[in-house]
Amino acid sequence: MSDKAPEAEAREFAVAFSAFLDWVSTSASGEERNEVVALITDFLGAEGAAHSVVSRELPPLEHVNLQTALDAWCARPGRTVDIRGITVPPHHEPPNLQQLVAARSMAPIRLAAPALADLPNGPGSTLGCLRSAVLLVTDALGRYALLIQGPSEHHQGLAVEVAGLPVETAQAVLAELDALRSELNVYRGHMLDVALGAMGSVILGFSAPPGLTRDDVVLPSVVLDRIERHALGVAAHREALLAVGQHLKRGLLLYGPPGTGKTHTTRYLLGQMTGYTRLVLTGRALVAVGAVTELARALQPAVVVLEDVDLVAEDRTMGPRSSPVLFDLLDSMDGAAADADLLFLLTTNRADLLEPALAARPGRVDVAVEIDLPDAPARERLLTLYGKGVPLQLTAADVQTAVERTDGTTASFLRELIRRSVLEALQPWPSRSPAPRRAHLVHRPAPRARLRRRVPAVRHQQGTAVPYGLVAEYQPRCPGALIGRRGGLAASPC
Repeated sequence: MSDKAPEAEAREFAVAFSAFLDWVSTSASGEERNEVVALITDFLGAEGAAHSVVSRELPPLEHVNLQTALDAWCARPGRTVDIRGITVPPHHEPPNLQQLVAARSMAPIRLAAPALADLPNGPGSTLGCLRSAVLLVTDALGRYALLIQGPSEHHQGLAVEVAGLPVETAQAVLAELDALRSELNVYRGHMLDVALGAMGSVILGFSAPPGLTRDDVVLPSVVLDRIERHALGVAAHREALLAVGQHLKRGLLLYGPPGTGKTHTTRYLLGQMTGYTRLVLTGRALVAVGAVTELARALQPAVVVLEDVDLVAEDRTMGPRSSPVLFDLLDSMDGAAADADLLFLLTTNRADLLEPALAARPGRVDVAVEIDLPDAPARERLLTLYGKGVPLQLTAADVQTAVERTDGTTASFLRELIRRSVLEALQPWPSRSPAPRRAHLVHRPAPRARLRRRVPAVRHQQGTAVPYGLVAEYQPRCPGALIGRRGGLAASPC
């Protein structure tokens, strides 16, 4: 037998099997052609179908911006657009536009009303975004088709495809959509909380501005002035700095014990920077610093906030392996252009653990400011601040007693002290409006704080070791006093 015989038989079988699959996809329902394939190929014609399909992948977070751009693009004069939805059975991968133009779709797809994903496009508002649809377009360029494929079970990305035009023309259409996405970007100028989706994709949520004023930030004036000068002053002198060749990109690190007001100060700054796009990363979202910084560059002026940055930026000498997120962070802070108006605002309870290449290198972190425990005047201001709206019946002597007995405590402890005094005032007469008096605020000996620095770990009751830097242990002198653990508060079990 000739050696070529098996190869010829294999080719013959492949041709027959391909014909069988074509028959299954086009004739299973008794129709001559799939209705989606027929719609697109008939619209494009033989000449349009002969052109290459040009596609572009986008991050899933751009879905709402793509829809915003499409709405503006479709409404332009001289352009008519017929939008048709595509449905795919469960567990089938959606077809791409090349398969539809070539009439090679394997899934039994059908036409339907366009399915929409309702996505936020601003604080308190949403926009219906196409999930899987084909747009049949007629304008000065001719007749062509766009396929929009949003994230789905089998396709986590976002894709835009163009068929029916020469490659250069199709690229120009995609570039026009890109320009509209940038111009109409719904995230620009807003405060955004960054989260991670189930598959690790970046999710942005709109937040309301904090609404804090300078009077709401209880810090020594010299400290707050320095923070404001570095965060807000650079933008105010943008043109003058650029004129003398100075960069606008800057890094600010706020460090200190837990509960002293680092996050509160950060929220105040974010509320003042209304002309900036403000992106806030905490917890698991810190791993997305690379993608978020890229977005910040596109939306500048922008602020990137990294809460508890020590979680991903620990000194490389502390362990056998370095976090890959650390290198993403260093690259992100180095990668911005000199004239990019970007502020990296970092907070940590453990400045001693930070990688020196981050914390001690100008150009990444330019200014590091310690937010320390409040002194006596600050504690008095905090009691007044947190007592707003509370009918406190306290004399000046009562306030001074409270200030003296809370030496060594944090701002968060004082806030909880006011809350607990309100609860105490409710006990005898729960139906009355609470009016805390001296007895509710200072009738027990106040807890004193003993600070232990560079504590390697704190043990939970279950025995799990959690690294933490500055631990405040408030030792109760009587039943019912407050106990601080890792900056938090709890009732004494005694």
